[in-house]
Amino acid sequence: MSDAPADLLTVAISSRALFDLEESNSLFEAQGIDAYAAHQRSREDDVLEPGIAFPLVRKLLALNEGAPADSPRVEVILLSRNSSDTGLRVFNSIQHHGLAISRATFTSGAPTWPYIKPFGAQLFLSANAESVRGALENGVAAATILPAASMAKAVPAHRHDQLRIAFDGDAVIFDDEGERVSQEGGIEAFHRHERERAHEPLPGGPFRGFLDALHRLQAAYPPGEDSPIRTALVTARSAPAHERVIRTLREWGVRLDEALFLGGRAKGPFLDVFGADIFFDDSLHNIDSARQHVATGHVPHGVSNP
Repeated sequence: MSDAPADLLTVAISSRALFDLEESNSLFEAQGIDAYAAHQRSREDDVLEPGIAFPLVRKLLALNEGAPADSPRVEVILLSRNSSDTGLRVFNSIQHHGLAISRATFTSGAPTWPYIKPFGAQLFLSANAESVRGALENGVAAATILPAASMAKAVPAHRHDQLRIAFDGDAVIFDDEGERVSQEGGIEAFHRHERERAHEPLPGGPFRGFLDALHRLQAAYPPGEDSPIRTALVTARSAPAHERVIRTLREWGVRLDEALFLGGRAKGPFLDVFGADIFFDDSLHNIDSARQHVATGHVPHGVSNP
């Protein structure tokens, strides 16, 4: 059990998600661990370039501005399959970029996800799909983070100063009950199922705990444009399947600033307008649309991800 404060938002992240380690990873896959270790040691003082999740992490840590040093609002934990020896370059880069990350685990190739719960992290982001599946199977919100096509090296100028996070509903915030009904019986069966259960709260999905933690942090600020955090539900649902979603969030006592019921329209353009720093979805079809505009996190959970 973690001894982290209950109101602390804790995000665990892999070194490949935080920094651009694709060249090093390609070397590892082609030539093995010894070549990789020699490469990292020889470049120990070369600063790593920001990776896919770097802008998100910077915004998360910026939420600690004004908070007491011994009582931060957000903590980011590094989980790396490097050894501590080869991971020295990662820590040197963290210090160079001024990121307030002090806790880390280096496993020398062993799985990192078992350390998520002891750190009390509510979310794990990784570039390794296997690690993400391991975390999800053990009850931790997790996603394989993927870059936007237009965001490979920099955040576009139209992005907001706010931390903006968008979520799909079914199989992410909620469980995949609706998706199972839709796949088995079609859209009419799905709408009938949701109408009949409009007053019955949806079961929670893998990201409910993270959404709760994010809401608790968000509740410390006044709602509206002055809040440093803004959230959105971006779902393929439409009326009449909207009512159950709204009533469920009301039952949970969770605030989402925007709700987009798109009825199957491509999500990417809407996420672009929202200016999401990251969007979480279980469907690779939706991920492909979203990646044209924003960084995305694939959640390999539910009936769409056997």
